Amino acid sequence: MEKNLICYCFGYTEENIIRDVVENNGTSLIMQRILSEKKKGTCSCRYHHPEGR
Repeated sequence: MEKNLICYCFGYTEENIIRDVVENNGTSLIMQRILSEKKKGTCSCRYHHPEGR
């Protein structure tokens, strides 16, 4: 398992998100994707996240 894993569904780390923000002028496209998937109900956090959230 990678260090500083933020998104257990899609495997994004803190480093991935920081890099994404820098590359996209202060906006995280990764965060937008995660939030979009959560709204659609297509993420599986309750199965992948150790705390079930």
